[in-house]
Amino acid sequence: MSGAVAVVRRMRSMAQGNRFRRFRGIGLALLGSILWGVSGTAAQVLFQADHVNPAWLVAVRMVVAGVLLLAACCFKEGVQAFAPWRAPHSAVRTAVFGLAGLLGVQYTYFAAIHAGNAATATVLQYMAPIVIVGYASARSRRAPTALQIICVGLALLGCLLLVTNGHIERLAVSGACVAWGLLSAVAVAIYSIFPVPLIAAFGPLSITAWGMLVGGAAVGLATAPYLPVPHLSAEAWCLVAFVVVFGTLIPFYLYLASLRDITPADASLVASGEPLAATALAVTVLHQPLTWAALLGMGCVLLTVTLLARAKS
Repeated sequence: MSGAVAVVRRMRSMAQGNRFRRFRGIGLALLGSILWGVSGTAAQVLFQADHVNPAWLVAVRMVVAGVLLLAACCFKEGVQAFAPWRAPHSAVRTAVFGLAGLLGVQYTYFAAIHAGNAATATVLQYMAPIVIVGYASARSRRAPTALQIICVGLALLGCLLLVTNGHIERLAVSGACVAWGLLSAVAVAIYSIFPVPLIAAFGPLSITAWGMLVGGAAVGLATAPYLPVPHLSAEAWCLVAFVVVFGTLIPFYLYLASLRDITPADASLVASGEPLAATALAVTVLHQPLTWAALLGMGCVLLTVTLLARAKS
């Protein structure tokens, strides 16, 4: 009898641990997405007011964030920080993640903002959950669950309402913006799925650091000959620093750390908090009115997070 009681207690403890890890993963992904939303607005100011080139900003943010993360990784893990490069398979996978994942996400998103605006770029980028759920279903040869379908629909509807204020016809933008935005959605899917085994083997800190350095070095070497350092004001340099630290270093680490606790599909859905943050910033800082559509969009995004948090792990 006592053995059965012990088994029941152990099962309850495991269930509580799984629930805690799920909430932790959702919280990390949500916080990272909020910081992304704020930094996207900061990047748009740099593009429009200071005429900063997207490739230059991507190179700066990735190299600086990569160096800082690698320094922290070396301090914490010592020579283990270089472990991803010791085996050919993990080395190739790390390089591909840095180029197609981290660099892909950042450059395509910023290029979409530069060609259009942050709102439209965000809507197009949040086609990523559909790509991820479709990939997962195709790989497992199973149809998406009812919860996944509902959450995808809610996330996309919430994003659309938040960034358009209910006026769909205002999404008329350049073809370049649409193309870069859709490529950004594919890049987010790669970024969410591809590094999972790397993170499990080496941890999010070293993988994020090396991915940033690989991607930043690639875009920097490709653009250095024709992209000189821009002449910026002190305020503009503060925005650049904000984009590097709070829009790159911290949120990318948080998002990758969340993949230890939740699936890539759930993480990408929770990351719908990005347009929520952008809307909140517009209301509180830019004093834009909060319409019924924006409120409804916030409700859809928050409901997505709630459904995922209550779902069985």
